Amino acid sequence: MRIATWNVNSLGVRLGHVEEWLSYASPDVLCLQETKLSDGAFPHERFAALGYESAHNGPGRWNGVAILSKVGLDQARSDFSEPSPELAEGRFLIARCGPMDVVSVYVPNGRSLESEHYEIKLGWLRALGREVAAQRAAGSAPLAVCGDFNVAPEDKDVWDPAQLVGSTHVSVPEREALESIVSLGMVDAFRQLHPEDRLYSWWDYRAGRFHKHEGMRIDLVLLSTDVADKAGFALIDRFARRQKQPSDHAPVLVDVEL
Repeated sequence: MRIATWNVNSLGVRLGHVEEWLSYASPDVLCLQETKLSDGAFPHERFAALGYESAHNGPGRWNGVAILSKVGLDQARSDFSEPSPELAEGRFLIARCGPMDVVSVYVPNGRSLESEHYEIKLGWLRALGREVAAQRAAGSAPLAVCGDFNVAPEDKDVWDPAQLVGSTHVSVPEREALESIVSLGMVDAFRQLHPEDRLYSWWDYRAGRFHKHEGMRIDLVLLSTDVADKAGFALIDRFARRQKQPSDHAPVLVDVEL
């Protein structure tokens, strides 16, 4: 089963890129983030033509998450088990896809350590941790939590940690919040298979960061421990980042033998 995640930074702009990528990467499940579409504008029919069922959670202009699946898609839910208004905004979606429960997440950016948005980000990660804990306690199916976490787990997930001291994405509270989620019985599947440095999934559009390979690894596929050891292949597809008018993120995929 091939599971993938991709922050497309506007599906309206990048729909053709996604369709092309689906045709050659052929994931069984693809989680999308930052669709920037309302639910009514989501192109379900275009993905159905490619063999994918789809679910979407998006308010319109900002955010938006989706799950595409060609192994079935049931029980889609767009709220945390413990809903909270400040944690809404089209950032969470869970569905049963074949033998797994799959979550697509778009964690808030946080803006700056002094911003109220940073506190919202930490609260959002805590809420996600409670959701993962509830799913793991239920134990009804293996779990995959995929998406743009806007957190680089370690210094080796950043091109130059010294340049980001005092910034979001690398702060101790953010990393501790992410580690708390992982400690609930989840595994960073890509890192398990690729312990080496300088592997990134996001590059700023500015200053030629992509061509200089100055990026961060903030797009993750977390697998529950009952299936993580069955992951045998993982890839950050830099080719998709080389397209004309690309997203600033590259797709990340993981193959799991189920």
